[in-house]
Amino acid sequence: MHKRAAFPALRHRDFRLLWIGQLISVTGSQMQIVAINWHVYLLTKSPLALGGVGLVRVLPIILCSLVGGVVADAVDRKRLMLISQSVMLVSAALLAGLTATGRVSLWPIYLLTAVGSAAIAFDNPARQAMLPTLVPSEDFPNAVSLGIVVFNSATIVGPALAGLLLAIRGPALIYGLNAASFVAVIIALLLIRASGRAEVATGMAQMNVAALREGLRFVWRTPIIVQTMTLDFIATFFASATALLPIFAAEILKVGARGLGLLAAAPGAGSIITGLLIARFGVMRKQGKTVLVSIAVYGAATIAFGLSRWFWFSLLMLAITGAADTVSTVLRQTIRQLVTPDHLRGRMTSVNMIFFMGGPQLGELEAGVVAALIGAALSVVTGGVGCLIAVAAAGLWARSLMNYEGD
Repeated sequence: MHKRAAFPALRHRDFRLLWIGQLISVTGSQMQIVAINWHVYLLTKSPLALGGVGLVRVLPIILCSLVGGVVADAVDRKRLMLISQSVMLVSAALLAGLTATGRVSLWPIYLLTAVGSAAIAFDNPARQAMLPTLVPSEDFPNAVSLGIVVFNSATIVGPALAGLLLAIRGPALIYGLNAASFVAVIIALLLIRASGRAEVATGMAQMNVAALREGLRFVWRTPIIVQTMTLDFIATFFASATALLPIFAAEILKVGARGLGLLAAAPGAGSIITGLLIARFGVMRKQGKTVLVSIAVYGAATIAFGLSRWFWFSLLMLAITGAADTVSTVLRQTIRQLVTPDHLRGRMTSVNMIFFMGGPQLGELEAGVVAALIGAALSVVTGGVGCLIAVAAAGLWARSLMNYEGD
């Protein structure tokens, strides 16, 4: 009997190339997220303006993601990713140039952030749909876990570097480094041998309303997909504290830009440890109930973070939110991708983007509005309470998810 490799997905060349490229690119993107939040805070000192960053990120996702999913199932996914990565490179470079010359105000930050989000609305369905074609099905859960490790490695390194560079040089350098980071994914895509086209059972996939309707019909008629997406949206809408971290760093914990970098990196620290454990030992049984428990832990840790006035305890609670979110994300993404036929994966992913990215981004807007009314700390605490209420409701309503055990 052969011993199972520790990280079997990395044995596959094409996945390995994309994985390394994403590690570099996502690190740059995480640096830019922290820099933009700090930049907006310095320009405005306004919780509403910080919440507005979430709004300009989510509106292009809502408007473009369904179209992005249809396109991802109809065209060469590698080519679509090359275009979207190039758009993100250009938008980051423009932001760097405007900031370096002192010409940036709030609206160019919002505009170029929106352009980058629109590109993500096409890039993410293409990447998620192509991923199962890069590894065999038995290695796919491991590939998902390693993808989470990439993201969370970036959320440690990126924010920590951003905090240091913000204190020394300001945001322009970070925007420029993010622009350069997209080159890594572009090179990886050019080297990948696998076809970027979807496997279509009958005929060629088309970019039309009927194709969009087909994808929506599949999602709506698959209860476990509807339940995981809805729970994800509600939980992250209430428990998203990312946009308010500059206020916690500057006014509540009084740790400045360097402390902001550590606060932003803390969820990634918890996430990467958890992601590596899942990648090494595999996913657990009773996966549906585990999703609900992990989201409950996420909400409880969010409440504790909002109440904390100790920097070390705040870091610990944020790390726990990252660990819990990773367990939930790996299981939810594995469930959705494996129950979806290849020719529908782009469209399923595009619908999921509205929930997966819309929840936290709209949650940032909600957090900013509530913080302007009752303060940042209470905004975070009430959000965590809302997350726990959502879990309790899901325990009664989401029967397909509750009963799912990795079948």
